[in-house]
Amino acid sequence: MTTITQRIYADYLSQNISNKSILVTGGTTGIGRATSLMLAAAGANVLLTGQDETHLGDTLRDAGKMGVGDKIKGIITDMSSAEGIARIFTEVDKHFEKLDVLINNAALAYQSVTEGNYEEWEHIIKTNLLGYLACSHHAIERMKARKAGHIINIGSMSADVREKGSSVYVATKSGIQGFSESLRKEVNEAGIKVSLIEPGAVGTDMQPVPLEEQREKEKKLEMLQAEDIAYAVLYCLAQPARCDIVELKIRPHLQMI
Repeated sequence: MTTITQRIYADYLSQNISNKSILVTGGTTGIGRATSLMLAAAGANVLLTGQDETHLGDTLRDAGKMGVGDKIKGIITDMSSAEGIARIFTEVDKHFEKLDVLINNAALAYQSVTEGNYEEWEHIIKTNLLGYLACSHHAIERMKARKAGHIINIGSMSADVREKGSSVYVATKSGIQGFSESLRKEVNEAGIKVSLIEPGAVGTDMQPVPLEEQREKEKKLEMLQAEDIAYAVLYCLAQPARCDIVELKIRPHLQMI
């Protein structure tokens, strides 16, 4: 980059990310983990949620090794329950004077509706879709007063591809796609941005293939890394107030579907 370009980029990061208060759901693994660490490294104050104490501890330790341990806090909570969502925003109000950004990311993998039972489907839908709705509701309540804020929904290109054998997961990601577009129209006049990021195949713990196979697919340009999506989040947040990234689709170079 030229010196001028570097300065402009640094200014965007400083104005739009540094010292901003950001909530990341599902922030202890995969895309959420990579995003939380990258945002903290860019100067944001991050509160992340997770469902496993071991994963949370690993993330916080890595933040400490990166020198940004003071920029990240985390809680364990159930994204599929009203009580779990309420607890998140109790912690938001406890740690932040305001909420600048919500990154809806927490999601669980699931295959076909021909498998499992009602209770399992209910848990997936409550986590993957209703959790996004509920967190957005609470975030908007806090953002409206300042007429500023940004909600980023991490969806999936499964909403477009609609692959065979993944009907439950596809249903939730299709719901997020429609929700994001409608919500943007509802809250833009209140000064709140809404961005939808839809990744293709990403090497995370949600993939039904072994880690070694994921790494091989990444080398072959058939699979993304979680950090690729974290960079996309950073890009959306770094934009000036006049500029909205409404929808961003990212797929591996050689992903054919």
